[in-house]
Amino acid sequence: MIADETRSAKARWALRSWWLVAAMWTRATMAYRASFFLMLAASLAATSLDFVVLLLMFQHTDRLGGWSLAELGFLYGTSGLCLGLANLFVGSVDALGDRIRTGTLDTMLIRPAPALAQLCAERFSLRRLGRPLQAVAVLVWSLTVLPVHWTADRLLLVPLLLVCGTVIFSAIYIGGATLQFWWGEARELQNSLTYGGATLIHYPPTIFAKELVAGVVFGVPLAFVNWLPALRILDRPDPLGLPTAFQYASPIAAALCVLAAAAAWRAGLRAYRGTGN
Repeated sequence: MIADETRSAKARWALRSWWLVAAMWTRATMAYRASFFLMLAASLAATSLDFVVLLLMFQHTDRLGGWSLAELGFLYGTSGLCLGLANLFVGSVDALGDRIRTGTLDTMLIRPAPALAQLCAERFSLRRLGRPLQAVAVLVWSLTVLPVHWTADRLLLVPLLLVCGTVIFSAIYIGGATLQFWWGEARELQNSLTYGGATLIHYPPTIFAKELVAGVVFGVPLAFVNWLPALRILDRPDPLGLPTAFQYASPIAAALCVLAAAAAWRAGLRAYRGTGN
């Protein structure tokens, strides 16, 4: 009981630490409001180009891998929203390698706040809202035009996949960043798993080789962000023929990702040696 209360108190303090650091950077950002809104508009325009590519593709076809534009809009909106929220909340963690090289990680380690919370909130920027806002617009559009027969489980799966997908991408951000404790150039590998992974699941699984689809189910679990839940929501057949339970397993995948990221972070801290050593 005491151990549970201690862990709960540590989690609350970590969240509060993140909030305080993020609030500090938000106040700094909003001191230059015109610059903020211009950067937000630029972010919205840049992220919209991905969906423009899909629109151009569908000028020449009405199906991609057997999926319609509205169905791809659902995949695009869910993956973009999950990645955008994860980037907003913990995206700054990819600067870990820079802090290790410059020795400024030591400053975070001696502060009376969890280092991971500080690192995730460092240089928090509301301009990162551009991606999730644009993804929400596409997702809402797709949901209004899709002929989905809404049942209780399908209704529940939409918010569930958004929460679990955000957690999965957040864990990948953190887990990928911890590789920089041992390999300083791991940032690009992390980007390939986050931004590259989000681009992968913009598209239907039917256009990829089954080996690749299996890799994002049993390897890096990106399929649980939207592919597997979408099969149930959109009433699509599973190209791998997996049990139906996999379509509801996003919470389990998210929990395993969090445990793996936490273990990697602890291992990285144990292996870390300050610049004075």
